[in-house]
Amino acid sequence: MRLEQVVLQFVSLPLKSPFETSFGLERDKRTWLVTVRGEGIEGYAESVASDAPLYSEETSASVYYAIRDHIVPRLTGDIPHPEAVWEKLSGLRGNRMAKAAVEMAIWDWFARAQGVPLFQLLGGQEAVHRIPVGVSIGIQPSTNELVKVARDYWSQGYRRLKIKIRPGWDLEPLTAVRDALGPEVPMMADANSAYTLDDISTLQALDPLHLMMIEQPLGYDDYVDHAVLARHIATPICLDEAVHSPADARKAFEMGSCQIINLKVGRVGGYQQALGINRFALEHQLPLWCGGMLETGVGRAHNLHLTTLAGFTLPGDTSASDRYFDEDIISTPFVLNPDGTLTVPTGPGIGVDVNAKRLQSVCTYEEVLAVAQGPKGGFPEHDLGR
Repeated sequence: MRLEQVVLQFVSLPLKSPFETSFGLERDKRTWLVTVRGEGIEGYAESVASDAPLYSEETSASVYYAIRDHIVPRLTGDIPHPEAVWEKLSGLRGNRMAKAAVEMAIWDWFARAQGVPLFQLLGGQEAVHRIPVGVSIGIQPSTNELVKVARDYWSQGYRRLKIKIRPGWDLEPLTAVRDALGPEVPMMADANSAYTLDDISTLQALDPLHLMMIEQPLGYDDYVDHAVLARHIATPICLDEAVHSPADARKAFEMGSCQIINLKVGRVGGYQQALGINRFALEHQLPLWCGGMLETGVGRAHNLHLTTLAGFTLPGDTSASDRYFDEDIISTPFVLNPDGTLTVPTGPGIGVDVNAKRLQSVCTYEEVLAVAQGPKGGFPEHDLGR
């Protein structure tokens, strides 16, 4: 199969309520929707990069440049299987979010061409039709408000509560939620690299809460200090930002830096890398779960297909569309089932289609790149968070 075009559409989709983490506040989901075209078929994915280099060094602007100037020019020629994409891009260092956005769209494109759901192409479990999901709760204005929000999501049926923390917003809010909802509610904390080894006593104080895990408490690129911390706390450590490849997973595991990995396909460079991490996790009985990046329905569909792989053993962050958006950009939004699961789409590819009218209303810039076309200069006149 051969690609003909890659279409970039910058989307700004309002969130139902602001989402705050240790590194910032988001009011809109701003992302590149990537559409690949060829053989009369389209495939879809989205970038997980933000406007500012806070979660990652990549940004919406850097993703644009990487795709336009370096990734698309390398997609010429035959693509016999999506696995070939990683080989075509192997000479490009970093830029994993940019690579993932294009690679994932090609996996969707290829699965649609074969008329099979993406999970089948990925080697997912055919019998897994529903994925257990949790919900991520941002930093709230007050502890009382956090308890109210947590109680509401738990009553909706979500199977796990993830609560964002930072220094000064940790023990008290987590204890309040635990006391309000009881010891049986699966809870975890996500620090987004907000702590250092100087905070060991603070993190030790969380042990009596019996959290499922604490996610990326220390440096975003660290394994060494996490291994030290693991020897001082009982709460399992989960790594997120620090793991980008199967080699990273091996290093973290062998050093004792984590007991769990949050695998975000858009963070690690796409499915080829995600499949490698999943194989390592299975071989070493290392629990995986799929984190979220406030994705639109396109990204959520990709996450659900990924989570059908056997290595995913814990509820992920792929909550229903109405968790974040009044109106998603896909034609059939994801709805939480009564048993706290989301249904995996079974149509060709990711199994969802973009709502063209809705997309048009939230798209602020569009560019069509010919695959055979080389790089061109100049920065487009559109807003990338400047």
